[in-house]
Amino acid sequence: MTSYVALIHKDTDSDYGVSFPDLPGCVTAGATLDEAIAMAKEALALHIEGLLEDNESIPAPAPADQIDRDDALLVTAIEVPDNLKVERINVTVPALALRRFDAFAERRGMTRSGLFVEAAQRWIAQENAQENRQESTQGDAAGDGLTRSHGARARRSRRKKRA
Repeated sequence: MTSYVALIHKDTDSDYGVSFPDLPGCVTAGATLDEAIAMAKEALALHIEGLLEDNESIPAPAPADQIDRDDALLVTAIEVPDNLKVERINVTVPALALRRFDAFAERRGMTRSGLFVEAAQRWIAQENAQENRQESTQGDAAGDGLTRSHGARARRSRRKKRA
């Protein structure tokens, strides 16, 4: 799920104001912090839906550490719900597989579509996690190479001193 950083500000004698630096014009407010956060969720969903309906591009969220917090009282991440805009698709599957899918979905209180979406999202999350682990491991391997190289130099240096 995609998240956007929300900045919450509070001026004296005012409600809590919420803005999204990545989405100019997406703003809201609430009398309490809880209300402001609830309103932020709604404002974000409506803003993204509007962009989708207008066939406009949705900006990628900036990394949280790159956002100017501008003296915000609170910085929080608000998730974009996956079910903003639903599109109908046609999928061809073997009949026996479809029966297994339907039985599985029914046992879990899901629809066939819900099962397909959930399965695809889990698969994507698993693949992304695997890619991140591989990148992390490759980075560690490069670091280990430097460590081993440094260790080999240290051993050679000790051998020279003994000789």
